[in-house]
Amino acid sequence: MSLHPETRAIRIQTDRTNEKEHSTPLFLTSSFVYDSAEDMAAAFADDTLDVNIYSRFSNPTVDEFITKIAALENAEDGIATGTGMAAVFSTFMTFLSKGDHIVSASAVFGSTHTILTKYLPKWGFESSYFDMNKPETIESLIKPNTKLLYVETPSNPGLDIIDLSYVAAICKKHNILFVVDNCFATPAVQQPINFGADLVLHSATKFIDGQGRVLGGVVVGKKELIQQLYLFVRNTGPSMSPFNAWVLTKSLETLYVRMEKHASNALELANRLQNHPKLSWIKYPFLPSHPQHEIAKKQMSNGGGILTFELKGGIDSGRKFLNSLSLLSMTNNLGDSRSIASHPASTTHSKLSDAERAGVGITPGLIRISVGLEHIDDITDDILQALARC
Repeated sequence: MSLHPETRAIRIQTDRTNEKEHSTPLFLTSSFVYDSAEDMAAAFADDTLDVNIYSRFSNPTVDEFITKIAALENAEDGIATGTGMAAVFSTFMTFLSKGDHIVSASAVFGSTHTILTKYLPKWGFESSYFDMNKPETIESLIKPNTKLLYVETPSNPGLDIIDLSYVAAICKKHNILFVVDNCFATPAVQQPINFGADLVLHSATKFIDGQGRVLGGVVVGKKELIQQLYLFVRNTGPSMSPFNAWVLTKSLETLYVRMEKHASNALELANRLQNHPKLSWIKYPFLPSHPQHEIAKKQMSNGGGILTFELKGGIDSGRKFLNSLSLLSMTNNLGDSRSIASHPASTTHSKLSDAERAGVGITPGLIRISVGLEHIDDITDDILQALARC
């Protein structure tokens, strides 16, 4: 029987134990036992055997989470990591060698930007940035040693969107690995593999968890690529804990209904805030005013749960706005059931220079709202009263 993704997110489960549990148990163990010395020797001799050895290598609870994400992303296989940044870094280190070149969108998360500009050059990797609003410039950046192209869409925090099929065609033409961070959309909203991506990664800490409880990362894609990633994670240790995997696999059961509510609240909020006198602009993928609105409609089922706007008063107004909120949380997380406001210029992207922030679309008064699951009137009222005070 062919099941819908919403059903698979709920019904994919680890095989029941002899206890006949209905809800998947938590396999909180560091290691696993063998029936014989020969079985134990075989487990270590052959990396391809489907057998549990040690929870740094694999664990039934973690495997269930991976299997679900792979199914929802239409991927062959996956690997889970302790954090989203561990997923990003593991991908770079697995598929790049000294002297290789990476092409990346300039609009990427601050820590990803730091890896590309501060750490990778120490090990002999080159990188070049392109503007997501000018995808026609990508091909001119490709060199003979270019091995990987990296994008977030929608981007954090600017909500830039790029045509995945267009970029995939360029990568295929030049035999480059195409890696997409799908954190903002989640597999409930967008499946980049369907548009030609080779690998898709997430910070599962965000919408996949959905309640701001645990950290986690995941990468899914073609089986032969994931096997290489698996060996890197197995040998270097950025593995996901079984407890976090248990929380995350339970969260996936409600991902689709949560993302529908996040998106409907976000779209309604965006419509209510349009033309507000304190705002220079408001940006949300499913607003017709978004520069890539048509692309968003093509590859996303809804606009997701994040919107941004620009306060006319710049950095000072940004701080005053945050200090005036009473319901919305001030935190650097996103994708929570509770609505969150952040000011990237003074927090997550504060280590970037003014020029670097401008280059990735982070203006002084930019506010990012992670729209939660509260009643839309309560979210709107709090934002409006904060705008009145700043």
